[in-house]
Amino acid sequence: MTILCVRFRPPSAHEVAFPELLALLEEFTPVVEALPPDGALADLRGAERYFGRGAVELASVIRVRALALHGVDCVIGAGPGPTLARVALRDARPGATCAVPEDPDDPEGAVREFLAGKPVAVLPGVGAATARTLCEYGLDTLGRVAAAPLSTLQRLVGAKAGRELHEKANGVDRGRVVPNAVSLSLATERPFPRDELDPVRHRRALLSAAEELGARLRALEKVCRTLTLTVRYADRSSTARSRTLGEPTAHSADLTRTAYSLYEALGLQRARVRAIALRAEGLGPAGRASRQLTFDPVDEKARRIEEVADRARAKFGPRAVMPGGLAA
Repeated sequence: MTILCVRFRPPSAHEVAFPELLALLEEFTPVVEALPPDGALADLRGAERYFGRGAVELASVIRVRALALHGVDCVIGAGPGPTLARVALRDARPGATCAVPEDPDDPEGAVREFLAGKPVAVLPGVGAATARTLCEYGLDTLGRVAAAPLSTLQRLVGAKAGRELHEKANGVDRGRVVPNAVSLSLATERPFPRDELDPVRHRRALLSAAEELGARLRALEKVCRTLTLTVRYADRSSTARSRTLGEPTAHSADLTRTAYSLYEALGLQRARVRAIALRAEGLGPAGRASRQLTFDPVDEKARRIEEVADRARAKFGPRAVMPGGLAA
């Protein structure tokens, strides 16, 4: 095992600690790829030789240090490549690293056996549409995909995608960890005083968070390209969903619509929600952002009102002007 896929599980108070957690990984290896909002890949080939320990042992050290220094638990998957490490992460649990089995006599066979019974959707890059197409033809597990003729897969999902799918299902992982920096972002969170079941209160929290993000972005003269919603539940688990915006924006109404859309897509049914967080990612200068021209007077009026509201809040405080839904 040489690659770790780490997913941090910070409590709400540590929402802004992601860069610090990446720095912790970089103490073991400089080859770290951030997977916002809470994950990372780490290539430990050099670290294994330097520390004289295997990747699974180093994973235990990383887990202990994350808890001791930052109060953050994590789940870790280990594999010979980035794709296999991400697949292993799905079976990982806090306190134990899930590693792809090794067999010195038949390493490829051990990987294929590990993958065989897993649904096709566990492979990174296989979306809902591709998984549905494969399942319609009885290729619902990676073992069946691996046994299918390459030509069949290429007819179903395309030449390039079919070849990559066939290789991954057979345990061939050609991916690599690409070091990068965590994207500049702004985040805000709305914790509830008690576990909240009411969707109306969930949406009100989303409205409040989107309004705050929009005001902060405009104050910094920034726009964001991506919005990430994180919902934390009563059992300390969480769900994160991201969406790239149609165009970079700091307009609160656009952020609110996207936040509502992400929330509705989760399909929460009587979920006991502990906190809701929004993160604006991929920030850039507002002056360099392009905006689709519109002849809609309602949109232009809303933007002018937003400018006036920002000036009022700057002079009289953040609660001087707010949406009617937050006034109660």
